[in-house]
Amino acid sequence: MNLIRDICKAAKKAANSFTQVSEEQKNKILLLIKDEIKKHKDQIMSYNQRDIQAAKKNGKNTAFIDRLTMTPERIAVMCDGLEAVAMLKDPVGEVEESYTLKNGLQVSKVRSPLGVVGIIYEARPNVTVDAAALCIKSSNAVILRGSKDAMTTNAYLVELMKGVLKRNGFDSNLIGFIDGESRERTKEFLRQGDYVDVIIPRGGEALKKFVLEWATMPVIASAGGNCHNYVESSADFDMAKTVIINAKLNRPSVCNALETLLCDRKIAKEFLPHCLSELKKLGVEIRGDKEVKQIFEDTIEVEESEFYKEYNDKIIKVKIVSGIDEAIEHINTYGTNHSEAILTKDMALAKRFTREVDSAAVYVNASTRFTDGFELGLGAEMGISTQKLHVRGPIGIKELTSLKFVISGNGQIRT
Repeated sequence: MNLIRDICKAAKKAANSFTQVSEEQKNKILLLIKDEIKKHKDQIMSYNQRDIQAAKKNGKNTAFIDRLTMTPERIAVMCDGLEAVAMLKDPVGEVEESYTLKNGLQVSKVRSPLGVVGIIYEARPNVTVDAAALCIKSSNAVILRGSKDAMTTNAYLVELMKGVLKRNGFDSNLIGFIDGESRERTKEFLRQGDYVDVIIPRGGEALKKFVLEWATMPVIASAGGNCHNYVESSADFDMAKTVIINAKLNRPSVCNALETLLCDRKIAKEFLPHCLSELKKLGVEIRGDKEVKQIFEDTIEVEESEFYKEYNDKIIKVKIVSGIDEAIEHINTYGTNHSEAILTKDMALAKRFTREVDSAAVYVNASTRFTDGFELGLGAEMGISTQKLHVRGPIGIKELTSLKFVISGNGQIRT
């Protein structure tokens, strides 16, 4: 028996029946899941400790351990996300556009669920709950394939959520879970295009490439974040330093953390020592080219290839650029189309930056750490799409729907 196929087939059946569920019922499920997670907070952290100890034993670095760790604060944020998703307007059935043709046919574009959404993700157990919440609210089934490193935590969270569904008369197969460590199991999951309508990889570039190679269903690529801050010559130094420190150190292990600092040559000798010395004091390793090292001696000199890297750690790359043209060219060459920021007082340059930088989220005088579904008012997110079809940026409930044409007539025929 093909267990993965059976999980996907059961999810498809559950998704079809769930289209009849009202917004009120969906919200009730989400709030009951929130209560269940709060009630079992200590057990969640206990299971999570098993994953953490195994990760440490396997030599995982501190950034990885941070992504893996469940704390009371992070569980509280997870619960806040469930409540926030419940409070959002249900997109299913929403009429985006309506018009009447000359022949009297009434045409409407109506939002409908994608069906079965698969997500493959690395380390972060909160994604398990976020993904399930978003899919429930958008009337989709979800199949979760977390990494082996978080398997114990993920399995327990899924058990809690499936229990809520079952006790309240809903098909618990609405939430599917694929466990096991074998990469072959992931490949088998990606072969289930007959039952899974879309797959979302949430992790680094290697995961994205793996999924794109093997998937037999459409893919919404949610990849890593080699994020940039460009300090333009008119920038307020104190504000720029504050934003940079937040973007780098608020949580270095995540995809919207700052990885590369670009500084205008006109202000580099004045600004960089001021900013980099502060980052150094806070434990950040500074890397850059020869020009940066001449200005800030405590810099590890690197080759050009380094600028493609995403560290997810207390490391930052620094480059001096001749102006906005070079800054934009650098970002579009070395970035991963995730999140970039300009720090400037010149709003004409800011407008040009937001127009020409080819990324999912572009900021003016703000930290890239806001590229997050919860922070941007979506309740939670399935990931940050770095592609352009079918969605770009944080993937929320509306992004987990598509449009169908509903056409009503009174006997019209085509001649």
